[in-house]
Amino acid sequence: MMTASLHPCVCKASPAFRPASSLGARTQPKSTATNPKRPLFQELQRRLSFRIDEASKALETAKQGLLDTLVDSTFKFSDQPMLPSESNFAPVNEISEAIEILQIEGEIPEDFPEGVYIRNGSNPLFGALHSTVSIFGKSSEIWVEGEGMLHAIYFTKNSSDTWSVSYANRYVQSETLKIEKTRQKPCFLPAIMGDSAAIVAAYFLNYMRFGKVNKNISNTNVFEHAGKVYAVSENHLPQEISIQNLDTGDSWDINGEWKRPFTAHPKVAPGSGELVIFGSDAKRPFLMVGVVSADGTQLKHKVDLKLDRCILCHDIGVTVKYNIIMDIPLTIDISRLIRGNQLIKFEKDSYARIGVMPRYGDAESVMWFDVEPFCMFHFINCFEEGDEVVIRGFRAADSIIPGPRISLNKNDLLSDPSKCSVKQGINEEFFSRLYQWRLNTKTKAVSGQYLSGTEFSMEFPVINDHYTGLHHSYAYAQVVDSLESSYGVNEKVILKYGGLAKLCLEEADNVIAETSEDLIKTEYHGFGEDQFFSGAAFVPRVGGSHEDDGWIISFVHDERSNTSQVHIIDAQTFEGAPVAKIVLPQRVPYGFHGTFRSSLANTMT
Repeated sequence: MMTASLHPCVCKASPAFRPASSLGARTQPKSTATNPKRPLFQELQRRLSFRIDEASKALETAKQGLLDTLVDSTFKFSDQPMLPSESNFAPVNEISEAIEILQIEGEIPEDFPEGVYIRNGSNPLFGALHSTVSIFGKSSEIWVEGEGMLHAIYFTKNSSDTWSVSYANRYVQSETLKIEKTRQKPCFLPAIMGDSAAIVAAYFLNYMRFGKVNKNISNTNVFEHAGKVYAVSENHLPQEISIQNLDTGDSWDINGEWKRPFTAHPKVAPGSGELVIFGSDAKRPFLMVGVVSADGTQLKHKVDLKLDRCILCHDIGVTVKYNIIMDIPLTIDISRLIRGNQLIKFEKDSYARIGVMPRYGDAESVMWFDVEPFCMFHFINCFEEGDEVVIRGFRAADSIIPGPRISLNKNDLLSDPSKCSVKQGINEEFFSRLYQWRLNTKTKAVSGQYLSGTEFSMEFPVINDHYTGLHHSYAYAQVVDSLESSYGVNEKVILKYGGLAKLCLEEADNVIAETSEDLIKTEYHGFGEDQFFSGAAFVPRVGGSHEDDGWIISFVHDERSNTSQVHIIDAQTFEGAPVAKIVLPQRVPYGFHGTFRSSLANTMT
């Protein structure tokens, strides 16, 4: 054995060598080969870690079991009743694969683009919206809830230039939908409308059980950015969708940079192709605005607008230079709920303002314009004219969300159910008319006027998307049928749309002479008695040269025959019959927003 008396030069000549003196033996660790206790120690560590993991899982399982038992014993779920007139709001089953459609009335135009028309909507997983009753009181899901289901119509041209059309539907596979499908029963307690104590309890118990206070319903809209398609509702992140087969991919958090709710109506900025987004939340920061790169890979800008209240803001506008923000008194207030009042409330006596924000601005750069309190869920469009920003949308004096009680006097209803006016039963406060503001960024002057009369109450506007953020001449909107809509029945608001309006924004209405308002020309397309529709979208004509050169496409349901179709309406002969009616293989419930995508490429990577 070497000893410490070995000549020093020997030690220096071999740096890897260490003398085995009694001191060195005590201070240097032994290898596993010479330390048989080390593998035993590692095995003990492994087993201890395994036992800790198992104990942790057992505790979590026990906690989950106790919470489940508490909920099951305390809360009684029930299906919300549906009136016979609400039959097409009932959910339908998924179709496992696309079904070819053989029955088409009329002809699909030769220059109609190949692609897919896809619409989102509420399709409650277990057959109905739900309510719960407990010692805390009652809470109910509201009419905009229910798991998202996509309905898609595929248009493909064959080699012989004939059309092949097929239909498919599928749930958006959100995380919370998977939870309830696994458990095979409704699990999330309703947490929007009802007794305040019941809603607070629902918040707490949903979060304790699932880490979320509400379901991720993904049921409101479908949008495209950078060649990818997403389903979205504004309480969660968008989820990527393959438009080929409606498979659901990952949530889109923009590489982890956006970790908050996401608007259901993002807008592509004209010129740059960037996507302008926002997210509102019930806790501070209440509203944040973001700008996503044109290729969808980067969150280029994110800013807190430092609002002092949480607003139920459903839409954002864009122009070439600006983002347009609605700060309206439709608010969400947790402290108000805890005090025993409504979670969502339209505060009539509060303030309203419209913000004009430079694309990459911050809270201090927003120009705020004070306006009369109003409710508006959807912009039609926004654009710049000199120093003025022009904003168009459907304005009402109050909000139908979460669901006010409105009295209908059907004796006062006129005989034409396709037209609804203030006199025909819709309370004037909830009547939605086309309104235009002009905001001068130099003088800060504000002017506003109605552009439509009281003949139609309208919602769900669409335009030719090529004109988003730019001056435009036309818009299209869904017309409420007040006779067939339900206001305040079972604390629900059920709106049906019996016709379409084409708004000719550059043409005056020369027919209406009894009003001092400068109203625009409006054309009307009716669907017939007991026929209602949803999810209209504008489809530009291939090679079209005019803004209205294209078609409106929509799902239409006949309540007498209980059958559904897709109608294609020529926008330039708007009041005429549809050019094609595509008879669907099953009923399609009424839903929310739709879009047409002209590419069938697989969008999921």
